[in-house]
Amino acid sequence: MSTIQYGDRIPNNVRLDEDRVLQRALEHWQPRFLDWWKESGPADFQSSDVYLRTAVGVDAKGWASYGQVRMPDYRWGIFLADAEPGRKIGFGDAMGQDAWQSVPGEYRSMLRRFIVTQGDTEPASVEQQRMLGHIAPSLYDLRNLFQINVEEGRHLWAMVYLLHAYFGRDGREEAEALLERHSGDPDNARILETFNEPIDDWLSLYMFTYFTDRDGKYQLKSFAESAFDPLSRTCRFMLTEEAHHMFVGDTGIGRVIRRTIDLMKELKTDDPAAIRRAGGIDMELLQRYLNYWFTSSLDLFGGEDSSNAASAFATGIKGRPDEAGYADHLERDTSFELARPVADWDGSGDGIAVDEIPMRNATNEVVRQSYIRDCEIGLKRWNRTLERAGTGFQLALPSSHFRRKIGAWASVPTDPSGRRITAGQFSAGIGDWVPSADDKAYVKSLMVKVHEPGKMAGWIAPPERGINNLPLDHEYVRVP
Repeated sequence: MSTIQYGDRIPNNVRLDEDRVLQRALEHWQPRFLDWWKESGPADFQSSDVYLRTAVGVDAKGWASYGQVRMPDYRWGIFLADAEPGRKIGFGDAMGQDAWQSVPGEYRSMLRRFIVTQGDTEPASVEQQRMLGHIAPSLYDLRNLFQINVEEGRHLWAMVYLLHAYFGRDGREEAEALLERHSGDPDNARILETFNEPIDDWLSLYMFTYFTDRDGKYQLKSFAESAFDPLSRTCRFMLTEEAHHMFVGDTGIGRVIRRTIDLMKELKTDDPAAIRRAGGIDMELLQRYLNYWFTSSLDLFGGEDSSNAASAFATGIKGRPDEAGYADHLERDTSFELARPVADWDGSGDGIAVDEIPMRNATNEVVRQSYIRDCEIGLKRWNRTLERAGTGFQLALPSSHFRRKIGAWASVPTDPSGRRITAGQFSAGIGDWVPSADDKAYVKSLMVKVHEPGKMAGWIAPPERGINNLPLDHEYVRVP
């Protein structure tokens, strides 16, 4: 098992001190990163002591320690999962060959593009969430927000290390650009549209961490299969931290549901207007937020029929999550049935045709369908809570055809069930399917900060347990 050189200026387990050129380059980048953190990280909480988890090892048992830390002093670093001796490429045309320890020249551009795109999402989410600390529903939630933020910062470090270590001057320039783009900047926005969406309330944060960070999980699992071993090892370790982000979303949405159920019982009604008058989040509103963030996250996988995805699979650069679970790791002569909208639909029939495309071209869609099945696990759990409470309401994922901006279904009007409709019907119905301006204004009106230990905002239930076996009334963040 590799050990972390924790006393170094940049904590790492990649023997950074043995490559002085790389070490100096990263030490030159470090002050720029810290400047970005102070300017674009959590606003006005830089001097707060936060009960954070810090990576101190890369093994599954006890890879982190807890303690009060000021975020600018957090020990960001470069941590890769332990190397697998004799690791072989597990899919594609080079299956069975030795995994790459350096970048093959012919794949340099494709690999760099993937790493830059993944790296760009990490600081983007920190920027999106910058102001949320001022409206946190509890110190417990505030701490979880900051834990996510510092881990996204470390994930940025992980991608920057790969760019510096394996891509020369181009990599160094790309690493600089990661700090120059900003979420929502009209002149220099983040690469992926979802990471330019504003997140200015905690219901959106919970949806983002449940749905969008789950996309991140599937991207990382795909790269964990990569023939490029340093990328694989980097992403395998990042996955240990990504789990907490999804936990925040899963339990956050569950706590909103529990609080609404309590209000229904107190009020003896499930009328949305009555629940809103009592300061709660009605289930119809929750469903609209769910529709919005789920469908926004679907586009992050790319188009359903993609020659780029086929090339990434064939070369071994990016595979399918848990590739060992598939029977065919070559997929040279296999096909996939893909539903697509019929062009010039006249309103008769369902307006959907089914094509057979090469399985390699369908890699994005195969991964997206795995993601959707994973998303459904949380819904089943939340719906059991609603059913046990006798509410009669059930949450549902909308169709993967609904509200798409990328791929075969981009700009094709459907309702949330995936039924094709006219553009006029879509315009008339969209206000009932995703949050309206009034919905957003109402949710924002609930966002009043609660920074007293053990206290909780009225629109959300307390968590079932504290962090690291501490009580719920622990002072997880010492707010100045």
